[in-house]
Amino acid sequence: MNQASGDLANQNPNEISNEYLHELTVEEDALDAMNHVNNLVFLQWCLQSAGEHSKSVGWSWDRYRELGFGFIVRSHKIKYKIPALLGDEVVVKTWVAGMERFSSKRRYHVIRQRDGRRLVEAETNWVFVNLESGELAEIPEQVSTAFGIRR
Repeated sequence: MNQASGDLANQNPNEISNEYLHELTVEEDALDAMNHVNNLVFLQWCLQSAGEHSKSVGWSWDRYRELGFGFIVRSHKIKYKIPALLGDEVVVKTWVAGMERFSSKRRYHVIRQRDGRRLVEAETNWVFVNLESGELAEIPEQVSTAFGIRR
């Protein structure tokens, strides 16, 4: 797992600067009845990579809890392109595509390493909330700048 920049479709320069790579190997428990990675596993990988990216820029779940605020998922959009199989080495590329006052858009590409084929494209809309009340809260500048986002 590491941070790197790269050339991804539909990215603007701000998105490229905050790309994070999360490497995985497909294990048997990730497979469905057709011996392909289960659709929900791809979603779990995306969420896991988002958490690791946040942690890598200094915003672990513990730090959000200390602040009393954090991100929760509002919606997911996933396009499954080709399956992943047992033993495939994949990388989840994720980046924050933008932040607004109360929300953040994060994108993901899941890529098979041996041939560079994109398996999944996904996007998650997150909202920033007060963890006690669940009410929307404004994303602090210290959070947005940690991800390289200027609002």
